[in-house]
Amino acid sequence: MFLGTAGSVPTARRAPSALLLRRGGERLLFDCGEGTQRQMLRSSVGLVDLDEVFLTHFHADHTLGLPGMMKTFALRGRDATLTVYGPPGLEELFRSLRAIFGRLTYPYRLVELRAGEELVRDGYVLRAVGVDHRASAIGYALVEDARPGRFDVEAAAALGVPPGPLFGALQRGEEVSVPGGATVRPEQVLGPPRAGRRIVLTGDTRPAAGVLEAAQGADVLVHDGTFGEEEAERAEETAHATAREAAELARAAGVRMLVLTHLSNRYFGPEIVREARAVFPETVVPKDFDIIAVPLPERGGPELVKGGALARREEAGTVGDGSGGGGGGPRGGGGDPVDPPVGGDRVGASSGGGAAPDGPR
Repeated sequence: MFLGTAGSVPTARRAPSALLLRRGGERLLFDCGEGTQRQMLRSSVGLVDLDEVFLTHFHADHTLGLPGMMKTFALRGRDATLTVYGPPGLEELFRSLRAIFGRLTYPYRLVELRAGEELVRDGYVLRAVGVDHRASAIGYALVEDARPGRFDVEAAAALGVPPGPLFGALQRGEEVSVPGGATVRPEQVLGPPRAGRRIVLTGDTRPAAGVLEAAQGADVLVHDGTFGEEEAERAEETAHATAREAAELARAAGVRMLVLTHLSNRYFGPEIVREARAVFPETVVPKDFDIIAVPLPERGGPELVKGGALARREEAGTVGDGSGGGGGGPRGGGGDPVDPPVGGDRVGASSGGGAAPDGPR
């Protein structure tokens, strides 16, 4: 769920960097730019009491929202521990932030990660990914565990396995004894293991070998797409990527969908997406409050749901944000017209919960 897709500075329609990844009951926030808590309040998720925040690096457009959010949690009487992850330098950052958020009602824990380190979770790992941003920075790869292959009911019946608990034991990888004393092994009734999902989030970066390695076969690669190719020198100077460079990396990695974010206010989304699709057609450029739905691989490809995270009251137009129609030109920070379609496959954008808060664009 994209809470902020602007690069460096907010615009009338794009907030600074923030992305919420939802998996089951988990809510993992990656980066926390200025205004992130307000974006969450405007969304269908609301400002939930997050357990974890993951920072890619410490530039202001990725961190300024964090002290305000932490203070809000305290004012609500939170007592659960908040864990913040980030690259080396995280503890130094918090020595400065303490003067801003002051006393809290809850403890927090800081965990510094280096490229290659992993957080092992129930059903997946979160891996710190090496990036190139000329600062202390990392990306993150969420890699789900492989799942058991499909259960062949007919094969199990032929081997004498009665329906019931023994089916479940075989699916968990356990050998079972059937009436008559024979032993049935899982590989006799299960197909090949099925891959889980892989999602890679780069934060700000040049095209990097670490990202290319982590993104091999990924379902979704969310990559820095700050500039167009005419600003290639500027991209290199500032350690960002052009849309074309990100698309070339996505093509080399064989990802299913490339998602470009962190757009400079020099550009509209369609300019960036057209450049990338000339190299890698399965590219999208989301706006704030868009969602990427990522089903299990055998159930189809990732899908962009436009406005899918908007709260219903905003979709109905009963809540305004006072921004009006402002902006307009590519250098005015005014937002985007409607993105061009991708071509009818699941990578294409579908209609979500309605128009963006300030109307179609």
